[in-house]
Amino acid sequence: MEINASFPNTFILLGFSEFPWLERPLFAVVLVCYLLTLVGNSSIILLSLLDPRLQMPMYFFLDNLSLLDLCISCTVLPQLLVNLWGPDKTIAAWGCITQVYLFSWTGCTECILLTMMAVDRYVAICRPLQYTLIMRPWVCAQMAAASWLSALATSLLHATLTIQLPLCGQHTLDHFFCEIPVLIKLACGDTTANELALALGAIPFVMVAPLLVLISYIFISRAVLKLPSAEGRHKALSTCSSHLLVVTMFFGPSIYMYLQPPAKSTQAKFMSFFYCIITPVLNPLIYTLRNKDVETAWKRILQSLGQVKSWKVRRSLPVS
Repeated sequence: MEINASFPNTFILLGFSEFPWLERPLFAVVLVCYLLTLVGNSSIILLSLLDPRLQMPMYFFLDNLSLLDLCISCTVLPQLLVNLWGPDKTIAAWGCITQVYLFSWTGCTECILLTMMAVDRYVAICRPLQYTLIMRPWVCAQMAAASWLSALATSLLHATLTIQLPLCGQHTLDHFFCEIPVLIKLACGDTTANELALALGAIPFVMVAPLLVLISYIFISRAVLKLPSAEGRHKALSTCSSHLLVVTMFFGPSIYMYLQPPAKSTQAKFMSFFYCIITPVLNPLIYTLRNKDVETAWKRILQSLGQVKSWKVRRSLPVS
């Protein structure tokens, strides 16, 4: 990709340099979160591939969510760790544009995917007898593909417009990664097209998507309240509580960042820190801690590994 001549060769990411005493503790926090994100989300994907009982729509969408969390973390966190550890706060122009493109793509995809997951929960609770007919594997694959491809088109538009920004040699970003609103603030020319594209692009992902989730849960709540048994209501709510918590953690900061007037840089950085670092590490925990299917799957795999190990030990023993 050829970078516009108005772009400098490198950018300076100030990150949290206004709090120098905080950089080393933040490095430790980010490193631990990064490792937990890699392990937690990879294990969910691996577990659903190994256990046939988890190969159902709910876990198919959860695999996609885990893949998105891995992409977001791998896009932002390695550069952040480098910046927090040493004095070098620079990032190459191609790296900055890559961050803009990948973060925009994965972030928008997650907005749509969380909506698809709400639709899945709606069908499971409000149309239980038709669930297997409606949520067929091919339908789920189409829903996931629609999430990824719709966000791909939007991110390409944003990345293209961002590359064309007239920056006039300015290359200091008061943030810890290259995000579109921060780059727009650096421009010294007309940014109307960029701001309009950002505002219009936020409508389907940051306004319509959470609205559809809210509507889905209104119907789900009505259906749950009509269930005759308390046990049935508790089971239905437990399957939705994890998704609802993840939706709140993701859409809350996103709406604050993209639909509010420009926030102070420090406030914006810590808000971005939450949905770039904290949310991806919490998602696997939220979905697995109270999930009996996942706990049972782990027990089956660990038992099978134990049986294989004991069988190998028996084979290695000398025959008397």
